[in-house]
Amino acid sequence: MKGPLFYSKILLFGEYGIIRDSKGLSIPYNFYNGALKKTEEPSAEAIASNLSLKRFVTYLETLQTAQPELVTFDLTSLKNDVETGMYFDSSIPQGYGVGSSGALVAAIYDKYAHQKITVLENLTREKLLQLKNIFSQMESFFHGKSSGLDPLNSYLSIPILINSKDNIEATGIPTQSFDGKGAVFLLDSGIVGETAPMVNIFMENLKDKGFRAMLKNQFVKYTDACVENFLHGDMKSLFSNTKKLSKVVLNNFKPMIPEQFHGIWQNGIDTNDYYLKLCGSGGGGYILGFTEDLERAKVSLKDYKLEVVYQF
Repeated sequence: MKGPLFYSKILLFGEYGIIRDSKGLSIPYNFYNGALKKTEEPSAEAIASNLSLKRFVTYLETLQTAQPELVTFDLTSLKNDVETGMYFDSSIPQGYGVGSSGALVAAIYDKYAHQKITVLENLTREKLLQLKNIFSQMESFFHGKSSGLDPLNSYLSIPILINSKDNIEATGIPTQSFDGKGAVFLLDSGIVGETAPMVNIFMENLKDKGFRAMLKNQFVKYTDACVENFLHGDMKSLFSNTKKLSKVVLNNFKPMIPEQFHGIWQNGIDTNDYYLKLCGSGGGGYILGFTEDLERAKVSLKDYKLEVVYQF
């Protein structure tokens, strides 16, 4: 047995901000993927994944009992497949902010949900929100609190524009230009990040009036501007606003940035060679970078591994 592939995702803009109703833009990232599988000779990873799936099935049973109007599953088939060794075979790194649990949630929904909403139908705003809500409840098993956006992106494999909590839409993004000098890239911090502790720090900070004001007047403002600039292909304004956003994050989200990257982050702002921002909840995993000149950024960051996500 081998199920269809579900891809990783990258939230280009909106990490933390979408909790406070900023705009967000999430795109599929096809470099990593995962699929449900069975094998006669499971590896240690497959056995660990199968155990995790067993716990997830118990959670889904509880969810279905508590909210049958939200979603129901073919639990008999699901339990049977898990009992006979099904696992999630994934190349998506865990704790890296690229949606490893999201792809798993999408795969389970796709195979076992009753009356599932599919990408082939007319995806109205109501249907997108309904899917997001289902995925949010399913993915909460892994994170404690989930927006549902990662699985939504993985499931539909199309860019998603978040206007606000209750207003999301499928969107088109400017076509890539593979000979362009500008790029969005991933920088590997070499550290696994954990979502829950980072989100807890953020929620704790929200109790502070000054932090809330900074979010509204700077963080959300620049995030919204970056989304608009990117979608309209206004790269000059995009880099100007990304630089401002990068500064705000460095000054106010230090716990989410691994300590050894504080200097590199500042160096990008000082030299204009590149600008860094959080990818996912931070604390490790990938850091997202934007540059107007990829070759210059590569020289500046020669000690690090860069993965290009998007060129323009």
